[in-house]
Amino acid sequence: MHFADALTAAVKEKSPICVGLDPNLQKLPEGISRDPEGMLEFCKGIIDAVKDTASCVKPQLAYFEILGWEGMKVFWETCEYAKENGLLVIADGKRNDIGSTCDAYAEAYLHEESPVDALTVSPYLGSDGIKPFIERCKTNDKGIFVLVKTSNPSSVELQDLPVGDEVVHESMAQLVEGLASECLGPETNLSCVGAVVGATYPEEMKYLRTLMPHVPFLIPGYGAQGGTINDVLHGFIPDGTGAIVNSSRGIIFASSGKDWMEAAEKAAKKMAEKFNK
Repeated sequence: MHFADALTAAVKEKSPICVGLDPNLQKLPEGISRDPEGMLEFCKGIIDAVKDTASCVKPQLAYFEILGWEGMKVFWETCEYAKENGLLVIADGKRNDIGSTCDAYAEAYLHEESPVDALTVSPYLGSDGIKPFIERCKTNDKGIFVLVKTSNPSSVELQDLPVGDEVVHESMAQLVEGLASECLGPETNLSCVGAVVGATYPEEMKYLRTLMPHVPFLIPGYGAQGGTINDVLHGFIPDGTGAIVNSSRGIIFASSGKDWMEAAEKAAKKMAEKFNK
């Protein structure tokens, strides 16, 4: 199934909640060893806790890479486990390059048998650094989320620089919409090319939604970074789809005690209830 159609179906069935899997070894809860085995146990436990509530999970590659090859083994096992439990998987790696190197990144994460459904992509080498990913998306029913307006405070240093009558992130949005319009889902009219748009910039998000009508939004910055439900609603299209909202710390580290799984499940359900209203 086309990625945007599959994402929309998952959102309608469960919620627009995306749970960020950021298994920081220093924050793992009581009873979990701070090694690859403990990381895998923690990730699987979070998946078990949220699988009936969240539409997708977003493993952050940095936390797996820090453990070398063993960490990457845990990453792939985590992705496979999430898929087995009915969740879409968005690998947060912010990959980008050009030529054969970009093609290799695309093949590594978005090949036909990969448990990864989508990958975050940095666009600052231009369309040459995006198109190889899009080709895999078209062929293998995968997706990408291109960084457009990120949630961190210093994003303004580059993304808000003026370019004629616009700023950089507005020009980027138009580039993304142009690429997205070439690969729309037959059921939703949304694209397999998505955009990362931070909850911490709600006014910008409101305008970016008008610039990218066919683009699914992945919205970080909710909760711990200060974004509210009223902020992120600007990213949705009128029928209540077209966006997923990520929460990491607020769910996966809802408790540092032995009740960490129960706390994560409760936090995810509470967040989903707010959005499903």
